[in-house]
Amino acid sequence: MALRACGLIIFRRCLIPTVDKPAIEFLLLQASDGIHHWTPPKGHVEPGENDLETAFRETQEEAGIAAGQLTIIEGFRMELNYVARKKPKTVIYWLAEVKDYNVEIRLSQEHQAYRWLGLDEACQLAQFKEMQAVLQEGHQFLCSSAS
Repeated sequence: MALRACGLIIFRRCLIPTVDKPAIEFLLLQASDGIHHWTPPKGHVEPGENDLETAFRETQEEAGIAAGQLTIIEGFRMELNYVARKKPKTVIYWLAEVKDYNVEIRLSQEHQAYRWLGLDEACQLAQFKEMQAVLQEGHQFLCSSAS
C-alpha cells in the first residue's frame, strides 16, 4: 500500500506586481536532511485524521502557519503518485492563500530555510517534475479564476 501524505501549496498575492515582485508567490521550504529539496509543507496522514486535517497540521508544524491564517481555494486539489525511498507514495495538495501577506514563518527542525518565489523560480528550486507540475497547474488555476 502506498504511503499517503497531504500538504498545502501556500501562496500570497502581491497587490502591486513589478518585474522583481511577481503577482503570485509560492512558499517553499528546504528540507534539513537528504538532498535538501524544496517543497511546500506536507506530511503523512496520522490515524484518525482526514486528508485536509493532515495538510493543516503539517503546515502548522513545519511553517508555523495556523489554519485560521489561510484560505483554501475551492476547486483545486491535485494528487501526485511517485516512488520515494523505493516505496510508492501518494501526496495530495490543495491551494491555500495566506490572509496576511507578511505572515511570520516559523520553521521546524525538519526544514532549514524558506523562500517566497514566483512560479519560474519556484519550479527551478522544486527540481522534481511532479512538483513543478503542481506549481504550474496551481498558478494556472489562480490566473484563470482571478476576477
